[in-house]
Amino acid sequence: MPIRTDYCGELSLEHVGQTVTVAGWVDTRRVHSEHLAFVDVRDNTGVVQVVVDEKLDVRSEYVVAVTGTVRARPEGMVNEALASGEIEIADTTVEVLNTAEPPPFPLNERTDVDEKIRLKHRYVDLRRDRMQRNMRARAKVNSAIRTAMERQRFVEIETPMLIASTPEGARDFVVPSRLHPGNFYALPQSPQLFKQLSMVGGMDRYYQIARCLRDEDLRADRQFEFMQLDAEASFVTQDDVFEFISEAVASAAEAVTGERPTEFPRMSWYEAQERFGSDKPDVRFGMELNELTHLFAETESNVFKTPVVKGICMPGGADELGRNRIDQLTADAKRWGAKGLAWFRVKEDGLEGALTKFMSDDEMAGVQTELGASPGDMVFLIADTRRTANKVLGLLRLELGRPPVNDGGFNFLWITDFPLFEDVVDGNPIPAHHPFTMPHVDDVHLLDTAEGDEWLDIRSQAYDLVLNGWELGSGSIRIHRSDIQAKIFDILGIGAEEQQVKFGFLLDAFRYGAPPHGGFAFGIDRLTALLVGEENIREVIAFPKTQSGADPLTNAPTPADPAHLDELGLRVLPRQD
Repeated sequence: MPIRTDYCGELSLEHVGQTVTVAGWVDTRRVHSEHLAFVDVRDNTGVVQVVVDEKLDVRSEYVVAVTGTVRARPEGMVNEALASGEIEIADTTVEVLNTAEPPPFPLNERTDVDEKIRLKHRYVDLRRDRMQRNMRARAKVNSAIRTAMERQRFVEIETPMLIASTPEGARDFVVPSRLHPGNFYALPQSPQLFKQLSMVGGMDRYYQIARCLRDEDLRADRQFEFMQLDAEASFVTQDDVFEFISEAVASAAEAVTGERPTEFPRMSWYEAQERFGSDKPDVRFGMELNELTHLFAETESNVFKTPVVKGICMPGGADELGRNRIDQLTADAKRWGAKGLAWFRVKEDGLEGALTKFMSDDEMAGVQTELGASPGDMVFLIADTRRTANKVLGLLRLELGRPPVNDGGFNFLWITDFPLFEDVVDGNPIPAHHPFTMPHVDDVHLLDTAEGDEWLDIRSQAYDLVLNGWELGSGSIRIHRSDIQAKIFDILGIGAEEQQVKFGFLLDAFRYGAPPHGGFAFGIDRLTALLVGEENIREVIAFPKTQSGADPLTNAPTPADPAHLDELGLRVLPRQD
């Protein structure tokens, strides 16, 4: 006889009269008399009520198998909260397959449990409905992505986990080699170089659900280990990349939510910065940044004699924000790089605030008009450089208005035309991406003429996909022409010897005919978290690390065995900070 014939949450009125066997964990037990008890049995599909007509010693989380007859619940006893709430199993025989100690925390969703305790006992935590739902949603995401990519003629290729260290912009995890003493492998931060080599190899369309590792500080949306869809294609334009990635993301979203997103609008990096102060704008709410510099062209106020003045309006903020909150926002603005924060309450007769005595009537009226502010609103201004004004107001906007992670639906947005260089230091441009990013076709000529801050005007063919203010991933069209690649290396001060050391095997491969190609990668952890409404990606990872990088379950990281270190020819020295 099988241990199980049916799943708890799938039983319904259609099964009435049938003899079934279910197996799972005891969720709750309610004793009505010495010989009558109601036991809720739980498996990964849900819970079913079992009527036990004998004295039975079972406790929460005991593992049981129950055989009995499905019957409709008596009138008035239906449980609408359960998928199986119209039926119960009676005339039962209960077999205890394993006993269990009391769990370290309640498994219901009504109890808040310290995360370290949850992660230390993750095998218990995974039994909760929330984690069961999240893990199964993640599996749907992976399956939908694979189907969508293969439907678009992509080939799944596995790339190595032990590689040479690459300049990805974050710290590598390194692995000592026993066979080559004193030498180390690196764990891949991404399969970037290998997927480009696949293009040289004529694979045409590559994808991989890749495990990547970066030794960087952890946050709500970042772990040491993360999974991403990694894709690369030959003979494609930026529009082609948008199309096949949007198809994969839409398929994943539909698999989890049942609704397929159809709109993936585009916005340039410059527009995103000017309107939202961010390269990953959350467009679910307003409070957009407005240009006010022209209003203060003739100002007498030293506060506003700056290159740029911009502002935002918070509807209803005059009543919502007290002085303590405003003081905290002012401190935040300074911490983010501003010299200060100008704020005004909007009254029936105009603006009210400490700085109004330094402003003309036209300036105050203009601010209110440009921001569309009405009585009861709150107005905030930043007077500084354009970069600082955009950054600080963008952060302030999120602080004041950002809704919960999944409120307002799913707003996907492609950000395009990122700058090729992010800064200029001592006259030398600093790249915003890896040095294989193709410049915008209309800006290639500027590589020969740019000086000083003109470097920052050169656009790249790099792009990001954003969802509800989270960056899902990024990509670019790659440089495949040796003359442009040599020019970029020269601009960045990367000489021939350094090129060979850092990128030699890729440059050598390019000598044998590299097709035009481009690609993208997005985080599966982040996408899944957003689709199920989680603020932290740890809630969609089966066995994550804490924010400090520790694993309470296995106690990792741990010291290495001295014998192992001897075999590798290593010794541990005190850290030099």
